[in-house]
Amino acid sequence: MLIAAASAMLSGCADPLPLYVDQAWIRLAPDQAAPAAGYMTVHGGPQEVKLLGVLSDRVQRIEMHESANEGGMTTMKPITSVTIPAETKVAFAPGGKHLMMFGVNAAEAREGKIPLTFLFSNGDRIIVDAVLQKAGAAASDAANDNAAAPATDNSMGNMADHAGH
Repeated sequence: MLIAAASAMLSGCADPLPLYVDQAWIRLAPDQAAPAAGYMTVHGGPQEVKLLGVLSDRVQRIEMHESANEGGMTTMKPITSVTIPAETKVAFAPGGKHLMMFGVNAAEAREGKIPLTFLFSNGDRIIVDAVLQKAGAAASDAANDNAAAPATDNSMGNMADHAGH
């Protein structure tokens, strides 16, 4: 009985999971002039934060957008930040929240991946390699292999026009 009580007390002492990003992938557009779409899962840490933007030195501009079905029509609008609740995951997936990526330089990808830097309201910067997928491809298992431990580097993105992602 004493061991069970001590075990229960110690389980409450475990460190909470940190804020991290995984399953990042980029669907390239068939036309290189059109924007690509980026997807990932953001896992909340011990406190609520906001995802403020995403940067990459291999992408000219990255914007956060959200698709929604309103009155039978699919619409897409830019979003300036995304709340990541504590200890909850937020998926950026086709048909919902996603990244619009203008001017992706796929030629500079290393091993089919492009690094993305995620900027959070608590000052964290998390760098994740996003797997490149050709137009029309679904998320691959490779996207599941790129979980980023919070290699936080405390160091923002912008918004404008968009195409259909």
